[in-house]
Amino acid sequence: MSDQSHYTATAKSIDSDDALASALYAGPKAIDGTKGDKPTHYKVICISMYTKDLKRLDDMVDALKAKGMTKANRSALIRYALGEVDLDQVPQGI
Repeated sequence: MSDQSHYTATAKSIDSDDALASALYAGPKAIDGTKGDKPTHYKVICISMYTKDLKRLDDMVDALKAKGMTKANRSALIRYALGEVDLDQVPQGI
């Protein structure tokens, strides 16, 4: 089955009156139930990281949570770290 025919078959299998399909494919909704705009203050990205670096990051998040910082997460810790970087101190071979 070609990619195009697979896509067409999938699209045909989704009934537009299906509540689940409309919930999944309707896009974001505002709190009042109306269709809202996509957020513009952040973007979802994908980056590659070595597993040992992810383990270190997760261990740091766990340590922060153990200190009572219940909202600590990977992205918050990375945002904090970005604010602490001194570009003049970054090694040349990075």
